[in-house]
Amino acid sequence: MPSDNLWRIIRIGLVGLVLAAAVAGLILGDAWLWVAVEWSPPAYAEFYARGGFDAPTTVALLVAALVKAALLWLILRAPAPGPLNRREKALRRLLYLAVAYALVLWYPIVLLPDAVNAAFQLALWAAIDVLYLLVIRWRSRMLRAAAGAMFAVTLAGVANELLDELDLPELGSGDIVALGLILGGVVGTVITVVGQRRDGRWSRGTQVAGWLSVGVYALAIPLSILFGRISSGSLAILVMMDAAGLVSTVWIAATARELPVEDRPADLPPALPPARRRVIRVAVAAVAVLPIVALIHPEQTPHLTYTGWSMDCYDRPSFGDLKPAERDAAFLCRARSTDGGVSPMFPDSLSDQQILAYGRALCRTKDRDEQEAILTRAGSARPAWGADPWDLVYVCPEIVGATHPELLRSTAEMEAANTAYIAEENAKCRDPWPRTKGVVQATAKYFLFVDGDPGYLVHDPEDEASGEAEEQAMDKLYDDNTLIGVAGSTVLIGHVEDVVDLCLTVKAFRTAPPPRTAGWDQVNEVPIVSRSGRLTVPEMGEGGEVGAGAPMPNLAIAGKGRYRLRVYVRVGDAGEEHLVVVFPGASRKRLTLKP
Repeated sequence: MPSDNLWRIIRIGLVGLVLAAAVAGLILGDAWLWVAVEWSPPAYAEFYARGGFDAPTTVALLVAALVKAALLWLILRAPAPGPLNRREKALRRLLYLAVAYALVLWYPIVLLPDAVNAAFQLALWAAIDVLYLLVIRWRSRMLRAAAGAMFAVTLAGVANELLDELDLPELGSGDIVALGLILGGVVGTVITVVGQRRDGRWSRGTQVAGWLSVGVYALAIPLSILFGRISSGSLAILVMMDAAGLVSTVWIAATARELPVEDRPADLPPALPPARRRVIRVAVAAVAVLPIVALIHPEQTPHLTYTGWSMDCYDRPSFGDLKPAERDAAFLCRARSTDGGVSPMFPDSLSDQQILAYGRALCRTKDRDEQEAILTRAGSARPAWGADPWDLVYVCPEIVGATHPELLRSTAEMEAANTAYIAEENAKCRDPWPRTKGVVQATAKYFLFVDGDPGYLVHDPEDEASGEAEEQAMDKLYDDNTLIGVAGSTVLIGHVEDVVDLCLTVKAFRTAPPPRTAGWDQVNEVPIVSRSGRLTVPEMGEGGEVGAGAPMPNLAIAGKGRYRLRVYVRVGDAGEEHLVVVFPGASRKRLTLKP
């Protein structure tokens, strides 16, 4: 075991490093300050505060650095010398492993699958709790039994998390188990500190650390509720909660450090009358049993897990991305959603169970009228809207999936299907001038909104006035029957038929190619200018529904300046086809080469 001098050097070095890193982080920037104080990667700082830290958060980080440095000084005290039996040695090692996890090991472990982390926590604390029962001299069977009951409650909560990660049936809903885990942790810590006092080996300072950790546990309940309702400025509260949470690590380290201390006499209370002993036993039994009873709810008891403002409801994962145990929650989010200021499908007065029952009833309806009747009975503020299959799929995938199998896909499957669809549509389009090669060219399907897009743009995307030019081109689109609106660096080209997509070929030449109007319904030529040296056609962005289905080249091959843009349009068996030809030219005239 390292000597006291070596322990002192380690303590001074690590605590000094924490304080020096906090000062350096204050100079180098928010991300480094976050790393120095929170002992987590800089990416976490960007997640919590994308625009940087405000003044309260910076002050909270500096205060937290001092608090955590002081607590780290207490954690790194040298273990007390003295003999240990086999059980006490195992308990000390496991407690120090828990301390190491709280300080540094948590990060590499959370990089592994969540099930691994949950299994590690369950195995570690199950072993520690069993050794607590065997090593601590409780001097009371009732106290030992109460401790065992509370340890079982907390371990049940950890086991529930593991079941969730393994997609197995859970012990209860997430919020109820989380509440039981917190309450069990509070009561279990209280009983353990009482047991340490009766044992006599642990100092008053260790017991004070235990009571302070109880206070941190108790404070976490109202703060966790408040933290879900207050604004983004509450990051300072999160920082201080994290610093205060290190108190429990101080208690665990002190418990491990003082295991071999045998020279402190147990400070036992005087003998109590039999009547008072019976009262104490009843109280201890109540403390052990009531938290477990609180976890059991009658089936008809309504409870609200998700509401319209719940943080968990902001994400809208696809059905295929969710575990079976998460799908009911996804439907509850949609059923109570108020996005866009619209009324929710169901009122908040209904419990989760009632909404899920109504949702499954909606799945079995045959038309909107039946859905409206069910929603009216449920007290919906918008019963005439009915329910959409992309919402109902979460509660009855076997019914919705039979008619809408695409709704069962995961995000990756949808992206793959969309990519395959775009590639298939692009393959249907052919270059109408295959023997006339442009300096740059491309052929692709251009996708439009149904009954929503007047056409597509050829524009300079880096022109500062592009927004105003697009509005002007829209106003000029219907000035004549050519369906081409021109405004500076933007040309808006309309479609002839009522289509949702068309085949588009673009080519750029250094000189004007021959007109070659045969086989085309319309051929028009207009001026366009490039102020940045770019002219292109918008592409379909990630997750987008409008734009070209393949990369479009820069058609301004001569750099900044004036160009001529010739548009060929025809409608045939293959649908509507467009050919856009661009070449340098100073003329500002509009030409109709073929009406």
